[in-house]
Amino acid sequence: MATSYKDLGLVNTKELFAKAIKGGYAIPAYNFNNMEQMQAILQACVETQSPVILQVSKGAREYANQTLLRYMAQGAVQYAKEISPDGKGIPIVLHLDHGPDFETCKSCIDNGFSSVMIDGSHLPYEENIKETRRVVEYAHQFGVTVEGELGVLAGVEDDVKAESHTYTQPEEVEDFVKRTGVDSLAIAIGTSHGAFKFKPGENPKIRLDILAEIEKRIPGFPIVLHGSSSVPQDLVKIINENGGKLKDAIGIGEDQLRAAAKSAVCKINIDSDGRLAMTAAIRKVFNEKPAEFDPRKYLGPARTALKELYKRKNIEVLGSAGHAQD
Repeated sequence: MATSYKDLGLVNTKELFAKAIKGGYAIPAYNFNNMEQMQAILQACVETQSPVILQVSKGAREYANQTLLRYMAQGAVQYAKEISPDGKGIPIVLHLDHGPDFETCKSCIDNGFSSVMIDGSHLPYEENIKETRRVVEYAHQFGVTVEGELGVLAGVEDDVKAESHTYTQPEEVEDFVKRTGVDSLAIAIGTSHGAFKFKPGENPKIRLDILAEIEKRIPGFPIVLHGSSSVPQDLVKIINENGGKLKDAIGIGEDQLRAAAKSAVCKINIDSDGRLAMTAAIRKVFNEKPAEFDPRKYLGPARTALKELYKRKNIEVLGSAGHAQD
């Protein structure tokens, strides 16, 4: 028996994206694999009154178990109400990040996800259209929204690996959207997966010119940016000062992400920055209190660090703070 996301108290992305485009902000899409990450995301978003997309990757489903994740998402809805001063909570989407095939997307839809991504970007163009269309036709029967992808991001994140960028071709976008029926589109305009996106001195730039061209061709259509961590240098420094060995790395400048969020980009995915914040906090505890062995004593500070990072992202980078009740 399939579970409907509506029964879990979740929402899909349709209305959220329409409001975000109109309001010139982007909805945060934060990945979670465990309870502390989920708590931090919800605390940050309730405290800043931001809607949120809870993202689950294929790797997270294998790590945490899909049944547990579904119940955690259901718990997330109740938890958000509990910690909201008005008891209303915030709009929460449960989204499959980088769905590798139709079967995985179907399984998530049947298990209460309100949004799925089918990543056919590695396939030849016509095959990408075919596979994406198949997911859309299944998902839309249940009111589940679908994200497709055109273009390839470099970098590594969970099971997603690519050696080099292939920028999204603006001339393909219109055809792809029309023939697949997708609700949003992830594009490749210079962001990259993972923490080791770019080497210092590279000065990575988002191709806002390609974004503008895409917007011209599909005006008002929701655009998604993956691989949008900024790799804060203060966190890298804390990790390395407390026994870590992170190589030099830089991410996408937050000012560029803010500029993108003011346009048709209405969902921005951030994962690596969260991993860095948690790791920095945990390493600090291990280094300063080597006798500590209660997981709550290091996962607690990690949760707080993650919450503070995401609160700042909502306010300064995504512009989503204050939009939960739009």
